[in-house]
This record gives sequence, structure tokens and C-alpha cells, in this order.
Amino acid sequence: MPKIKTRRGAAKRFTTTKKGGIKRNKAYASHILTKKSRKRKRRLRRADSVHPTDYSAVRKQIPYSF
Repeated sequence: MPKIKTRRGAAKRFTTTKKGGIKRNKAYASHILTKKSRKRKRRLRRADSVHPTDYSAVRKQIPYSF
């Protein structure tokens, strides 16, 4: 059987957890930070999980990480 290629952009952005979830970094934390509050910037540093509606699409892009 042929192997499935991994989407390299997705592999760099998502990591899997031990229980099978997918972690992602939050957007809007890279530039124009002066107008964002300290609380908002602190929350953007934390990792988040992929939403259930997007889970199957992301899982297809990184097939060998599970």
C-alpha cells in the first residue's frame, strides 16, 4: 500500500497529546502587541486544543502522529 504524505505546514503547527487530542498555538500573538492588553497577551501564550469540528480535517493532514 502507498504511504500518505503528511502536510508539512500542519505538522509544524499541530502536536498530538497522549489521549489523542490535537494542540495548537493561538493566533494574533506575533505583532501589533502594544494595543493588546497584558491579560490578552498572557492568554495568547497558552496552547489551545483544536475545535471538534476541525479535528477530523487536521487529523487527515497529520496521519502518522497518532
